[in-house]
Amino acid sequence: MNTLAESRLDPASAVVSEICAAGEPWVGRVNKGQTFRIVDLEGNQAVDTLFYNAENAQERYSATDTLSRQMRVYLTTGSKLYSNFGEVMLRIVADTCGRHDTLGGACAAESNTVRYALEKRHMHSCRDNFLHALAHDPRCEQLGLGKRDIPSNINFFMNVPVTEDGGLEFVDGISAPGKYVEMKAEMDVLVLISNCPQLNNPCNAYNPTPIRLLVWD
Repeated sequence: MNTLAESRLDPASAVVSEICAAGEPWVGRVNKGQTFRIVDLEGNQAVDTLFYNAENAQERYSATDTLSRQMRVYLTTGSKLYSNFGEVMLRIVADTCGRHDTLGGACAAESNTVRYALEKRHMHSCRDNFLHALAHDPRCEQLGLGKRDIPSNINFFMNVPVTEDGGLEFVDGISAPGKYVEMKAEMDVLVLISNCPQLNNPCNAYNPTPIRLLVWD
């Protein structure tokens, strides 16, 4: 499988080009055949991401299917993102970072409390972002999405090494300003992003920064 691969697409020709502010959620639709790019504008930012079938949200990204079908923990160029129905949702067609986490999950009030301290419980988290988007974005409401519909997510750009004894470490990222990952949609998908607000570990250098989202026909 290839790793680093650059894209030939010109940002000036994108039909969607939006900035997601540091620590905030983002929702967008990517139709079958379109290409979707996430850009780490300032480097070392974790981008927690979920995908749903835009016509039937009971079908959504499955970490289990994605890992088991490809026998790989990390995602990069050539990786396929599978749904819980066993279908390919998207394919990674370009990647200038080289590795993306599938195991670390999304930070939440509960995990902040367990991992760090009781007083961290009320800090803003990725799960908060997901819940806010599901409750307030009309596209999520139309699909009937709620808190039960938050599966294990992808952490684009996040560096989570697996230790020899099977544990996980949250360490400095391997991304840098301007690095990106690009995917081609194999079905119409609704994209749900939390541009991670985490301040307790180095997944985003303790300093959340904005990202850019682009879509091409």
